[in-house]
Amino acid sequence: MATTRTSSMTSAPSQMLSLTAGMIAGAVEGAVTYPAEFVKTKAQFGGSKAEAPKLTSIITQTIRQKGIQGLYSGAGALIAGNALKAGVRFMTYDSIKALLVDERGKLSPVNGMLAGLGAGVCEAVIAVTPSETIKTKLIHDNASLNPKYSGMINGAVGIYKSEGVAGMYRGLVPTIMKQGANSMVRFSSFNALQDLALRFKSATTGGAKKLGSSETFTVGAGAGLITVYCTMPFDNIKTRMQALGAESRYSNSLDCFTKIIREEGTTRLWGGTTPRLARLMLSGGIIFTVYGKVVELAGSF
Repeated sequence: MATTRTSSMTSAPSQMLSLTAGMIAGAVEGAVTYPAEFVKTKAQFGGSKAEAPKLTSIITQTIRQKGIQGLYSGAGALIAGNALKAGVRFMTYDSIKALLVDERGKLSPVNGMLAGLGAGVCEAVIAVTPSETIKTKLIHDNASLNPKYSGMINGAVGIYKSEGVAGMYRGLVPTIMKQGANSMVRFSSFNALQDLALRFKSATTGGAKKLGSSETFTVGAGAGLITVYCTMPFDNIKTRMQALGAESRYSNSLDCFTKIIREEGTTRLWGGTTPRLARLMLSGGIIFTVYGKVVELAGSF
């Protein structure tokens, strides 16, 4: 997204508009897709591939023990963090993109990847790491027989009191790697797929200038699919590093990576792919579509 072709605007959105539109898109996307994130996170906790719980078992057991609301355990942290990170992501991407476009206003594939990488690193540091840490620990805690935390605020305060700032930012390195790779792949693949879709639409309809909402959703979903398979190992390492008790099991991200391969096999780096695939395809469709609509509506005033 974040290109003039998908909006009625004739210039790039302002930083405030990018931030606001991104936050709205992120909040909507987080609320809609959270159950898939919950299942993915539970599927990534330790254990060999043979010992890993089946996705259907996670869902049925959670509903049986906690009710439907159990699938939204830790949702507040992710929705709030998702809104902030999407706002930061789009604002940073649009700002870097404005610096890297050529004299014709075009962004090369390499510069597009650089803009996406920069956006991902910024969102990882500002929003993603603390919100993901809280979400992961709350999901892990909720699965125990005697949960310590009753909700997002209680959990955030408790985690901060017991582990400090370092605890809130545990897993920062793999999160930066994951979010940097996520945004780099997502934006560049979205732009490439969007170009293909626009060329196809133009050839079949005689000069289309932009994609409709359903077409943008489809392109965003395709970008989400590509992103999942390219970045899944980073996501698994991040989840392990942020789980309860991780500080006593892993000394750093590299140690976590080697232990997963040695003890559980390389394929476990792609553990939880199915629910993340469902979430990021839906996420990609929602977030690019909502962002584009908000920018377009703002441009009509």
